[in-house]
Amino acid sequence: MADFSAVELIIAKRERGELSTDAIDWLIANYTSGVVADEQMSAMAMAILLNGMNRREIRDLTAAMIRSGERLDFSSLAAPTADKHSTGGVGDKITLPLVPLVASFGVAVPQLSGRGLGHTGGTLDKLESIPGWRASISNAEMHKQLAEVGAVICAAGSGLAPADRKLYALRDVTGTVEAIPLIASSIMSKKIAEGTGSLVLDVKVGSGAFMKTLDRARELAQVMVDLGNDSGVKTSALLTDMSTPLGLKMGNALEVEESLEVLAGGGPADVVEITVELAREMLKLSGITDADPAAALRDGRAMDKWRQMIAAQGGDPDAKLPVARESHTILATQTGHLTKLDALAVGIASWRLGAGRARKEDAVQFGAGIQLHAQQGDRVVAGQPLLTMFTDEPERFERAEQALDGGIEYGNSAPQERRIILERL
Repeated sequence: MADFSAVELIIAKRERGELSTDAIDWLIANYTSGVVADEQMSAMAMAILLNGMNRREIRDLTAAMIRSGERLDFSSLAAPTADKHSTGGVGDKITLPLVPLVASFGVAVPQLSGRGLGHTGGTLDKLESIPGWRASISNAEMHKQLAEVGAVICAAGSGLAPADRKLYALRDVTGTVEAIPLIASSIMSKKIAEGTGSLVLDVKVGSGAFMKTLDRARELAQVMVDLGNDSGVKTSALLTDMSTPLGLKMGNALEVEESLEVLAGGGPADVVEITVELAREMLKLSGITDADPAAALRDGRAMDKWRQMIAAQGGDPDAKLPVARESHTILATQTGHLTKLDALAVGIASWRLGAGRARKEDAVQFGAGIQLHAQQGDRVVAGQPLLTMFTDEPERFERAEQALDGGIEYGNSAPQERRIILERL
C-alpha cells in the first residue's frame, strides 16, 4: 500500500482537493489499526463535512470501510435476500412489522440493527423489552435462523465494518453527524458487507429526522442508491415524512405494542401505509410483483412469522411487556385542529422520560415513552386528553413537558392532508 501522511490528506481535503483511491484506502486502514489518531480523523471528518466528496471518493470510502472487516454471504440460502434501512425518526417502529411481513412471502430478511442514541429509538432496544429476547447471535445462528424462519433482527457483529464503528462514535462527539458522504458510507458499508441481495432505503424528511429538507434527503438517498447499485446490491429509496411522529406510541415496549397491533391487522393508518409500501418495494426488488402485503397483515401470516422470529431468539411472544410505574396525561388547551405536533419535540420528551439514552453506555427504561391520543390534523376539544407520558421516575415529567413547548399548535381549519410517501428513487 502506498504511504501517505494523515496531515497531508487533511490539508488536501481542507483545500477542497480530491483524495485518490490509494489515499482513502491508506486512511481507513490506518485509522482502523490506530496509526491515524482520533483527533486527525476528527479534522478529516470536519473537512469532509465542509467540502464534500465526489461519487468516486464516496464509493472508495465505502469500499475501504467494508474491507476493514468481514463480509457475510447468504448465497447458499434457497431464498432471495432483502433488507431495509431507515435513517431514523420518532415512532419509527417499521422494522418490527416489516421484517416478518416480507419473510411471509418467502424472502429471507437479514436485518442488522442498532441501538438508539439521542431522540431516535433503536430497534434492538425496542425488541429487548420482550422478555428473553436476545440481540446478539453468532453468524452461524443467524444463517440457521434465516434458513429456517426466513427473518432475523439482530445486532451487527463486531466483525462487520469495524472502521465504521470507530468513525460513527467520533462523528457523534465532533458535530459531523450530518456529513452526507459520512452518513452514506456508514450506512452502506454495513449493508453491503451484510451480504443482502437487495436493499430499500427509507430516508426520513422533517424536524424529527437528520435531513430536515427534501433537497438534503434526496441528495443523501441518491448517493446511497448509487453506492448500492454500484456494488451489485439492487437498491431503491423512499423519501418519507418525519415532521410529526409515526403512529401513536413512542418508546420501547410501547412501540412493540403498536407493531403487534399492525401485525394483528389493525394499528394506525400511517404505520400500516409505510409498512405495506416498503414491503411492496422489497418484494419487487426480490422479483415478486404480484404480492399483497396488506392481506398478509390481515390474515395473520405476518403475525405467525413474527412469533417464530421472536421465539427463535429466545423471546416469549406471549409475555407481558414492561409497563412504566407512573403516567401523566396532558390535555388539549384549545378546541380546533391540531395544526402542529412536532416530531422532534415529542421525540425529545420521550427521551427525557427515559425511553432513550444520552450516552452509549446508558440503560433505557423499557416502559417509558409517550402515547398520543390525537395526531397532527385531528380535531380536538379543549380539556380532552392529548397525550400521556410514561416513566418509572415521576421527577422526569416536568423536563419532558418542557420539551413540548412550541411543539404543539392549534388552528381553526384542518392542515393539508399529510403525505407520508414523498418521493421514490
